[in-house]
Amino acid sequence: MHPATGPTLRAQWVDDPRQMDALAWDALLAQQTTPTPFMRHAYLSALHASGSAVPKTGWAPRFMLLWDGDVLAAACPLYVKAHSYGEYVFDWAWANAYAEHGLRYYPKALVAVPFTPVPGSRLLARSDEARAALVRALVDWCEAQGLSSLHVLYGDAADHAACESAGLMQRQQVQFHWQNQHPATSAPFTDFDDFLASLAQDKRKKIRQERRKVHDAGVQFRWARGADITPADWAFFTRCYERTYLEHGNAPYLTPAFFAAMARDMADAWVLFIAQREGRPIASSLIAVSAVRTVARGQNDPESPTVAYGRYWGVLERVDCLHFDACYYQPIDWCIRHGVARFEGGAQGEHKMARALMPVATASHHWLAHPAFADAVERFLARESEGIGGYLEHLENRSPFRR
Repeated sequence: MHPATGPTLRAQWVDDPRQMDALAWDALLAQQTTPTPFMRHAYLSALHASGSAVPKTGWAPRFMLLWDGDVLAAACPLYVKAHSYGEYVFDWAWANAYAEHGLRYYPKALVAVPFTPVPGSRLLARSDEARAALVRALVDWCEAQGLSSLHVLYGDAADHAACESAGLMQRQQVQFHWQNQHPATSAPFTDFDDFLASLAQDKRKKIRQERRKVHDAGVQFRWARGADITPADWAFFTRCYERTYLEHGNAPYLTPAFFAAMARDMADAWVLFIAQREGRPIASSLIAVSAVRTVARGQNDPESPTVAYGRYWGVLERVDCLHFDACYYQPIDWCIRHGVARFEGGAQGEHKMARALMPVATASHHWLAHPAFADAVERFLARESEGIGGYLEHLENRSPFRR
């Protein structure tokens, strides 16, 4: 334990998420506006226990918890980073600038879910006051540790407000999300054909051509959710995932032990699509499904699965357009059939717009200890923000929907 951060709050740092009270953490997460499955205790613990996000791989956990007596008032996943891999908010230029001036950028502090660029609640808190205290405690700790910087990635609106009040700088990024909402009627799509009918003719024609190529190659899909994903399915997916990373010359971020933990502890959060040809599997894609708080008929419905997140894919045999079908069309079809309101396609990729995943602004927040570099980065971010605004306007004018 460490000294109190305020009149009643005391801070605790944890270097292994498995040491935290899982029930207290998940109960706090459930109170947030935008919880995701990636912030669940089981997910964060699996990243550590599997050797995926550990000091050896450059992710040293120092989770911060603020207690009000026996009550967990605020908490966040905090990592001390030795590099900038697996973040999807790129600060390599900042690190290089530090190095050119003989300064150390690493280690730095990061509030994020490793390898997971999914927007949602990061600074878990029971109140705005507790969230503000959490940000102050984070900055104070970074200063005391002599760290170069603090970065809060992919937070939600409440996180943004707390960070901006504390003087952190905002940086915008762009992602691409699909909405289960007909642009003309605002009603959910009735089926995949209804979705296609909402698109401009050239986009509709292209999607049909791409799906026909996959079908004509003799490929069929099946999907499984939760406990219906068999051990053989998980093993095949893991093989696909590893193969795809290695083909691109990179070591996989996530280990087989991580996916084994997901199958054991969080199967309810996953949907697996498997492409088969002549009865044998050749590719797979994995999406997460979140049971988030939604308002329906004036009541909170915490069990309603409303958001799907595109996460991982891999292939053993090449088939033209198979990636598009496995990663976009199959999940969108599944979302329509199951009443899921939104499918988040992940970071980057303008090609997603042709599949009706539209641009959405996301944000991160940053604190730099060095005053001169903080001033320089603030000016850079102001220019970058103007560019992002113009980029979003440009993308909106390229809408794939019928006019």
